[in-house]
Amino acid sequence: MVHRSHHDMGGLDAGPVDLDEHAHVHWEKRTDAIMRLVSDKNRQIITVDELRRGIEQIGPNVYDEMSYYERWITSVTNNLLEKGTITVDELGRKMNDVEARWQADGATKA
Repeated sequence: MVHRSHHDMGGLDAGPVDLDEHAHVHWEKRTDAIMRLVSDKNRQIITVDELRRGIEQIGPNVYDEMSYYERWITSVTNNLLEKGTITVDELGRKMNDVEARWQADGATKA
């Protein structure tokens, strides 16, 4: 018997697929843009295979709680860290900067 990974739902009943168009929020559009930039022909920082590997390595409980673009940005981030393109310190500082701007704009956590 072949063992399925938690993300492998091929052939399983997952209910109906929502085919309705929906608006993407700003961070989802940015995530898509980041992926396009790091995987374009000029930069070739991350391949589609690396993106997929990163998504497949997300643990089952976390994977099931994440949205499509949350999985993407997690994989992209982990790949960039793994390759040394960014450091944990740089990421942490940028996250603090974004949080500070977010708070200054009066945003509240969901």
